[in-house]
Amino acid sequence: MTITKLSKKQRLAMSWWKSERGRKLDAVICDGAVRSGKTLSMSLGFMLWACGSFDGGAFAICGKTITSLRRNVITPIMPLLKDYGFIVSEKVSRNYIDLTLLGRTNRFYLFGGKDEGSASLIQGMTLSGVFFDEVALMPRSFVEQALARCSVAGSKMWFNCNPDNPSHWFYNEWIKKAQEKRALYIHFTMDDNPSLTQELKNRYKRLYSGTFYDRFVLGKWTASEGVIYPMFDEKKHVYSGDVECERYVISCDYGTVNPSSFGLWGLCGGIWHRVREYYYSSKRTGISRTDEEHYAALEELAGSCMISKVIVDPSAASFIECIRRHGRFRVIKADNDVVTGIRHVGTALRQGKLRFHESCRDILREFRLYRWSDKSGTDAPIKENDHAMDDMRYFVMDMVGQCPDDLIVMSVER
Repeated sequence: MTITKLSKKQRLAMSWWKSERGRKLDAVICDGAVRSGKTLSMSLGFMLWACGSFDGGAFAICGKTITSLRRNVITPIMPLLKDYGFIVSEKVSRNYIDLTLLGRTNRFYLFGGKDEGSASLIQGMTLSGVFFDEVALMPRSFVEQALARCSVAGSKMWFNCNPDNPSHWFYNEWIKKAQEKRALYIHFTMDDNPSLTQELKNRYKRLYSGTFYDRFVLGKWTASEGVIYPMFDEKKHVYSGDVECERYVISCDYGTVNPSSFGLWGLCGGIWHRVREYYYSSKRTGISRTDEEHYAALEELAGSCMISKVIVDPSAASFIECIRRHGRFRVIKADNDVVTGIRHVGTALRQGKLRFHESCRDILREFRLYRWSDKSGTDAPIKENDHAMDDMRYFVMDMVGQCPDDLIVMSVER
């Protein structure tokens, strides 16, 4: 499999290091829209540069998690590397890949930079280069620790990302200071991927709205503002009457001082319906409830339905243990990635994959009140009127499926 069609920007992202100017640069930064082909062209260029410039070198390839890194970078690039003549030896259990080209062998370590503690994983290494996939999703401490490891003469740094908040540290420290950092900056749009059809471009334009449209379709670094789910429409998303569901799941946002919100979801005709809900606020009643009392409410919410699983706020350790102790429900911890979850909920709403019974008054109320905070330099919702929103987000992240943002579309010849 070989690439047969590349845009000017994709070719530049792959081969910038070959030019006289590129040899004087320390880094390349590619940002912009999803589906623009920047990841595949950059990752192939990174490995060609590494194996053409070093022998016996150590390199780091970094993603938010090892799983996402394998999905977004490693799996798509492997067939291309073999077609370019690389000999590939991967040690999955030890998270590294040895690549040999024209008698030169180099090692590429895989790292996940998901939180502040990740910096310790890469500390102490000596690297000849580093590649960051979705660098805007990684903590600054991890990125800067990895950069500090690039101490070999001739080492270079490769960054790609989709835009985020304009107050983001990477935008201000690297993109706005690209010239000062001796970095080549390449901004991508969907039109920079010649293999992306107009039909596919239109499809992904329909997936997003508001801030996420500006970032993922237009490729702009823009601040979040206003109502978080402007695509929610009561005429489209609210229903009355009963539905016959083939499967049931419950999602829970648990609180003691804060409200607890549980939603019963049923799958009918490929659409998930919030059939009914439990919402308890001690501030309304003046009385707090125990884990056992909340569990009794969970049993009542489930009724006679066969519940596939109960998805619970991962911080609610005591309530999770309470559910397990009773033995009726299979309980799992929710994925609490807030901004990613919000984006997936927005996509599910736009695609018509979620509906809400008119009796679910608290989630309908929160839809109108759930807003972005304007006090933070990063994306964050206001921590009010968000409990039903949170239990819905947990449900969507686990059950409805995530947006295929990491799909790579390029023309190839077999």
